[in-house]
Amino acid sequence: MAKAVFNGTVIAESFDTVVVEGNHYFPMSAVKSEHLTPSSTSTTCPWKGTASYYNVVVDGQEAHDAAWYYPDPKDAAAEIKDHVAFWRGVEVS
Repeated sequence: MAKAVFNGTVIAESFDTVVVEGNHYFPMSAVKSEHLTPSSTSTTCPWKGTASYYNVVVDGQEAHDAAWYYPDPKDAAAEIKDHVAFWRGVEVS
């Protein structure tokens, strides 16, 4: 089972992650959304499309833009639709 942990709290865990470029993409249903706040950041990947970001917040501690997702991925990345990945202080194991 893959887990994403921030500030000592499990914010996502699933047996059903999709690994792309070394990152575990968790199904949104496996993510504790109360720990995510929207960010205005977006980036573009040539083959996945445009990514949107969340800040991760646990017990008042925030990791800015530490979660990302592709709301409308390109066909080549269709398997990560409705999934989210983590970095920037979020430990994924």
